[in-house]
Amino acid sequence: MAISRRTFVKGVSAAALSSPASPLLANAQGGDPIRIGLLAAKTGPLASGGIDMERAMQLFLRDRANMIAGHPIELTTLDTAGVPATARTKAQELIEKNKIHCLIGPLAAFEALAIADYVTQSQTPTIGVAAAEDMTQRQINPWFVRATATSAQCAYPLAEYVAKELKYGKIVTVADDFAYGHEMCAGFQRVFEDNGGKIIQKLFPPLTAPDYGSYVAQIKNADAIFLGTAGSNGFRFLRQFIEYGLKDKLAVIGGMTALDESVLRNMGDEALGILTTSWYSAELDNPSNRIFAPAFRKEYKYDPGYYAASTYVCAEVLEAALKSINGKLDDKKALMDALHGIKVDTARGPVAFDDHGDVVGDCYIRKVTRKEGRLVNSVIKTYPNVSQFWTYDKAEFLKNPVYSRDFPPARNLEN
Repeated sequence: MAISRRTFVKGVSAAALSSPASPLLANAQGGDPIRIGLLAAKTGPLASGGIDMERAMQLFLRDRANMIAGHPIELTTLDTAGVPATARTKAQELIEKNKIHCLIGPLAAFEALAIADYVTQSQTPTIGVAAAEDMTQRQINPWFVRATATSAQCAYPLAEYVAKELKYGKIVTVADDFAYGHEMCAGFQRVFEDNGGKIIQKLFPPLTAPDYGSYVAQIKNADAIFLGTAGSNGFRFLRQFIEYGLKDKLAVIGGMTALDESVLRNMGDEALGILTTSWYSAELDNPSNRIFAPAFRKEYKYDPGYYAASTYVCAEVLEAALKSINGKLDDKKALMDALHGIKVDTARGPVAFDDHGDVVGDCYIRKVTRKEGRLVNSVIKTYPNVSQFWTYDKAEFLKNPVYSRDFPPARNLEN
């Protein structure tokens, strides 16, 4: 498997940042280098997301002349290929060989679960991107914080929105058949049905499904489908959904990555009007995103989405934590304490963490519109300070099993 390692030095050019050349020597002025490891799926079905994660991290460091809290940065990116065993092997390499001070990533829930015990064993401060629910719920990891969201965290407000404001009564869920898809649909189902709606059908195509025709053909009549896909799967499913003539019969709503900006750039007018939910949109108007989104667009010719924003926000959180402890590199507990207690404005909006290490932050209802000739996710409603426990009592929430294909039970399925 190809390994991409890049060490960034103060003043390095944008061209050098994207070059596949061998590592550069860290010769920046300042303290000892801060070694950051990035796990990103740069090959396989999740590759587009992993590439965006690396690109945003590069952009963040370039904009700071490769310095954080008075220290030069050594960034090492390893490709997990979206494979749990590979993610674990690469995490071990970063920690044992590269002696990283902090780990960012990986992308997929099943990758995060594969490295969770090793992160704890090695006491490696980790800022997570993956949405695996239980890493900040029943199996709290003291060395892990998540700056993005759990799988279900942004699905909650969308479920409430479509039930209360759009008055949808029946919905079919379609999601990739892995932890992220299971958990997202389960959370959506819970809130939608608590608000009077019914999930009448649940379909789970495999993550690497070569064709969605057989699944599209099974879809029952409903008010809408909820699409819980990752990578390019949302685009691929919708293409066949439209070919089957269903676009005018059922509304489409989607989870955090169903119509990510990386997906929208491959779509046309068929995407207009589709509602999705996420903790980020390239259209957000805040001081950090007014820098990040235009810079990313200028560099790569498309808007940043979930995957790019994830590492950019993680880097903003890490920067704030390191500054709060004056860049101390060898006190890992002090860094974790700083991460848990941080409150910082980022490209996604304000970020804080609950006592389980999960982010408390804004979630957005977005609508696909056209702006300056390109498709964008325009924010139509903001739900502030959304918790991973939504409005439920935390103690009661944690007595239940982790969300899955079978929990909560689907009591309204139609034969």
